[in-house]
Amino acid sequence: MSRFPPAVPRAAGVQWSPAIPVLVCSMLLAALFAATYSAHGSPFGVDDAVHGWVLEHRPRWAVAAAVAITVTGSGVPAYLLAAFAGTLAFRTDRWRGALAGALALLSVQLPRIALASWLARPRPPADDWAWTASGYAMPSGHTTTSAAVAVLLTAGVYRTVRVRARTLLLIAPAVWAATVGLSRVFLGMHWPTDVLAGWLLASVWVGLLGMFLILLRRRKTGAVPSNKGEGT
Repeated sequence: MSRFPPAVPRAAGVQWSPAIPVLVCSMLLAALFAATYSAHGSPFGVDDAVHGWVLEHRPRWAVAAAVAITVTGSGVPAYLLAAFAGTLAFRTDRWRGALAGALALLSVQLPRIALASWLARPRPPADDWAWTASGYAMPSGHTTTSAAVAVLLTAGVYRTVRVRARTLLLIAPAVWAATVGLSRVFLGMHWPTDVLAGWLLASVWVGLLGMFLILLRRRKTGAVPSNKGEGT
């Protein structure tokens, strides 16, 4: 006899709980984009204040540390981490998992690039940069990318790791992603609201991905009837 009581089916509304944060984050992101567009991409007061403070408090050792962190948040390192996260989630098919992780990360890059190109917000003055950068400012590419990778890594660890350090390993990706985002402001290549937009966009992406996976799982278990045979 099983030691565990039978699972109690959850209400259909609970299954779609990701829709609430998706709606909230989408509204906040839209409001931020609208405000930035109406200001013709100019920095807000908080942007200028934080940017000015950073320029006055940027010792060399901190800049070196920020550069070491920021380079992990985009490009090849980010896609390698996403692929690794996929191998953790797909333990029985590592290559399929790696491909799924890379494609998942790509799926958030396309809307980010489209939004950045549409808004075309300028970065802070290039003389203020402590590292190299390219492209438009909002939303921050490194911030969006690292946040998405952190979610993939957290999901992979949750499915795979069962050691005592599991809690620490679940928290570490979020800390890393937050540090990458903050490094973009510290290095002078992004306004703070660019980073905020990156976090909001990643949150919307996570929510939509969660809703898709929930729908997919419910279809596999038969909880959502397919269209086949409807109307007969």
